[in-house]
Amino acid sequence: MKATYNPGVHKLALFVVAWAALLLCAGALVTSNDAALAVSDWPTSFGSFFPPLRLLTGGALIEHTHRVLAAILGIWIIILAFLLRRYDERFWLKKVGYAAVAGVIFQGVLGGLTVLQLLHYWLPVMHACTAELMFALLVSIAVFTSRWYTRDLPQYADASAPSIHSIAILNAFFVFMQVLLGAGYRHHYISYVPHVLNSAVVLVSVIVTAGFLRRRFPEVREFATLRILLHSIVGAQMILGLLALWSRLTTLDAPQPMPVMVAFTVIHTVVGAFLFATSIANVLVAYRLVPRKREVLLATTKGEVPAI
Repeated sequence: MKATYNPGVHKLALFVVAWAALLLCAGALVTSNDAALAVSDWPTSFGSFFPPLRLLTGGALIEHTHRVLAAILGIWIIILAFLLRRYDERFWLKKVGYAAVAGVIFQGVLGGLTVLQLLHYWLPVMHACTAELMFALLVSIAVFTSRWYTRDLPQYADASAPSIHSIAILNAFFVFMQVLLGAGYRHHYISYVPHVLNSAVVLVSVIVTAGFLRRRFPEVREFATLRILLHSIVGAQMILGLLALWSRLTTLDAPQPMPVMVAFTVIHTVVGAFLFATSIANVLVAYRLVPRKREVLLATTKGEVPAI
């Protein structure tokens, strides 16, 4: 786990996360304004990478802006991967950087296919879900390159079952399923009912996960922070979800997407991405601070006792 903290790389990683969050907002605006097909060609827009401004109005402006932000994100990720390769000693983190480059390319192609296939074949849902996965991956890189992650940290024993690692992973899975169901509803592939029902599952999962963290690691500051974040974000998300659903159902007969519906839907979508990223961060912190049973066994065999 030895690594040298590089503040420049970490700051860039944080910047890339912020840019990705901006891109998530832009993507949610495209969906909420029904603007995905406002520009019907790809990879160009109206036959050019730099279309005339007179063509970029309404939904076309929203869609083209989304594409530009996505292309710039790709450039940032390539730079970040290069810096990881150049300055980070951890071989596995270099591979994570390569995975981010491959992921953003795949995401771009998937977005293009979504347009070319006229929003068919669940492609919009796949595009939305991979966007959330990419965001979580970038957040992970920011965690891996942080001063906190690279320094020597105390290790905490967890002899209970199920392990805190399994609990954290299961919680992240339930949150991602909520992302999937929400994308299915927003893109008109399923009704809102599965998304609403699964929100109760996510709420219970977050409460249970936070409860395990509190009972097993009451003095660990990192887990205390994550508990607060999980509770706060899921609470805000539940309220935003009700407002987004109310605004969508009450404006169904409107001739075009109404601002109130667009606003609540965009905020709800982006906060959902932050909830998923936080649940992934919880997994990373659990693996960083709590040795798995086989690691404890190996350390004991070598005559080393994990710190508690």
